[in-house]
Amino acid sequence: MSSTSFGTSSNVYPSQHPLAHHKLSLLRRRETEPKKFRELIGELAMMLVYEATQDLPLKEQSIQTPLTAATGTFMAEKIGLVPILRAGLGMVEGAWGLLPQAEVWHLGLYRDEHTLRPVEYYNKLPVAPTVQLCLLLDPMLATGGSATAAVDVLKRWGVSRIKFIGLIAAPEGVAALQAQHPDVDIHVAAIDERLTSTADPFPPGFIWPGLGDAGDRQFGTG
Repeated sequence: MSSTSFGTSSNVYPSQHPLAHHKLSLLRRRETEPKKFRELIGELAMMLVYEATQDLPLKEQSIQTPLTAATGTFMAEKIGLVPILRAGLGMVEGAWGLLPQAEVWHLGLYRDEHTLRPVEYYNKLPVAPTVQLCLLLDPMLATGGSATAAVDVLKRWGVSRIKFIGLIAAPEGVAALQAQHPDVDIHVAAIDERLTSTADPFPPGFIWPGLGDAGDRQFGTG
């Protein structure tokens, strides 16, 4: 796993937290069963959302403590969680643990196994934006096609502030998302070596070493 090629001044933020690395290693293990897999995804999602929201704007408001009047600080923006179906669903509960007031909007995208291009099949966003910041949730940033397409949808919706939160990214996926949407910050637990190709004994377009298909492993359908 390496993130050095993207530099410290880029918009890519692989987690440096030891607990994130520990939990990700448990996720990678082939013998990790779906129940434990889902729990780990939720825990990692909470950690990554914590890291991704450190720059949230705040507003001051008078409050009353048990002792006296004081000035409190509260979130100044409404936040939307946008999981990419179906694998992104597993990240919602963890994100909600920190942002219980967040709205949740779903986007359905799947990757055509032949072209590796995203196909949109579900979109129920309201006519006008209801949030100022969207956290786009998807465990894997592989080719970057689905993430790029999802950001396209959100920008057309009218949201200008978007952050991508995932578990693992391939360098190819990071480069693709950066090329199309350089304003979107990318928060992941790790950046892996590469994508598989036709030269590998596995289907092309999977993250290597990765953790397999995150959707199948969550829902026990692999």
